[in-house]
Amino acid sequence: MYERKIIPNLNCGLDLIGEVLYGKWKIRLLWFIDQGHKRPSELQRKIPDASRRVLNIQLKELEDHELIIKKIYPVVPPKVEYSLTEFGMSLIPIISALGQWGDQHEDRLRRVILSRINVISN
Repeated sequence: MYERKIIPNLNCGLDLIGEVLYGKWKIRLLWFIDQGHKRPSELQRKIPDASRRVLNIQLKELEDHELIIKKIYPVVPPKVEYSLTEFGMSLIPIISALGQWGDQHEDRLRRVILSRINVISN
């Protein structure tokens, strides 16, 4: 089991939300679960760049933070589905607002991100 070497700083709301949502795929996982993609294979298809292992780790962290619930059905082969908790659902309007902001500033964001990548690779 992974043991943290540095104790997180949890002095304000931004620290807390960063601790809970830190992870490349967590916001997208929450969004896709809300949109009805509940099975691990569906989530993998929605986020093909993520490895199955990383998605499983981040799903487990979201579960540990009480944002999602994992339901395992007693069938063969096992069937697993994820759903948002009420606490997790409270994040969806915020995620939606972030997505809208990203859409509104898409050109600028793409330009600055790509220029940063070019600086690093040169």
